[in-house]
Amino acid sequence: MSVLTAEELHAALSLRDLADPAQGPHAIQLIVDSIRTELGQAWPYTEIWTRRDHPVVPLADNYDNLGYAADAVTREERYTRYASAGTVLRSHTSAMIPPALRELADSSAASDVLMICAGICYRRDSVDWQHTGTPHQLDLWRLSRNVTLGEPELEAMIATLVATVLPGQTYRTVPAVHPYTIHGRQIDVLLDDQWIEIGECGVAAPAVLRRAGLDERWTGLAMGPGLDRLLMLRKGIRDIRLLRSTDPRVAGQMLDLSAYKSVSSMPPVRRDLSLVVGPDADTSPEALGDKVRDALGADADAAELLEILGETSYDELPPAARDRLRLEPGQRNVLVRLILRPVDRTLTAAEANALRDKVYRALHEGPVLELIGG
Repeated sequence: MSVLTAEELHAALSLRDLADPAQGPHAIQLIVDSIRTELGQAWPYTEIWTRRDHPVVPLADNYDNLGYAADAVTREERYTRYASAGTVLRSHTSAMIPPALRELADSSAASDVLMICAGICYRRDSVDWQHTGTPHQLDLWRLSRNVTLGEPELEAMIATLVATVLPGQTYRTVPAVHPYTIHGRQIDVLLDDQWIEIGECGVAAPAVLRRAGLDERWTGLAMGPGLDRLLMLRKGIRDIRLLRSTDPRVAGQMLDLSAYKSVSSMPPVRRDLSLVVGPDADTSPEALGDKVRDALGADADAAELLEILGETSYDELPPAARDRLRLEPGQRNVLVRLILRPVDRTLTAAEANALRDKVYRALHEGPVLELIGG
């Protein structure tokens, strides 16, 4: 098992959690507050519990106690960041739910509770305008032993969420499977002509509730919207990196929910990379995105987009190209486009080339290096 080094863990934990008021104000917190207020009014007899746990959580609470199978692919190191053999950097705020459920099971007084868990999460993800390896998520779980909670109540909860954060927006739900829900759904909102996922939800799986010690009288609803995505759609932001920008012209607009006003954008720098990868190399956008972020380190936010243009096997490649790349049977040639554009400064050609070469070295597995930075 690959475990994060002390330096890697420190770097991850040093990143500001935009959902935490103790780390400074941010509009993401206003999204959480508005949802809390509206659901509180919709369910006036429901007690509200707000939970904020440390990002390093037991492996069992991140997976086992939420119903994930022992062989679930998401447990693999390419998707999960292990802090130790038994702990991980939470991959979702749902990791805060099992301890909250156990607390509820130990409470003799509570009978109808809305659990609100917001915070930063740590994932392997692609590089584009919607995705980041450190997203912010909100878990909303309502549990009751007084009211039977099912699909009608779930539909009302979805409608309240969208009306509160994205009033007037067109939305849909499509079936989705989660280990911690039944009747699972994905919630999408229409942006221009594209459906954008804003979260997933479902009726809380009885097995998850029973495992926490809640008996058969308890039913529940589970919802996990993405806070970055909600804020971007609310304000009209088309670049997730802007949410963390330190440019005063941008950062000042991250303190309210009014429409975002574009500031002068920096010119993009395009670099196309011809890579050699092995037969077992994972070339998914998530895997490559994670390698790019690791390679760039403190400059990770300079990467605006990583796009796979094409992939050619050894047998399909012309002999001259094989010879130039020294491609071996079983290896593949992958063409990747890297767009570099920091949100707060313009890159010089030399800086762009140096960043390009860092990405190239991280992704290329062949013996011939085609570096351009000197």
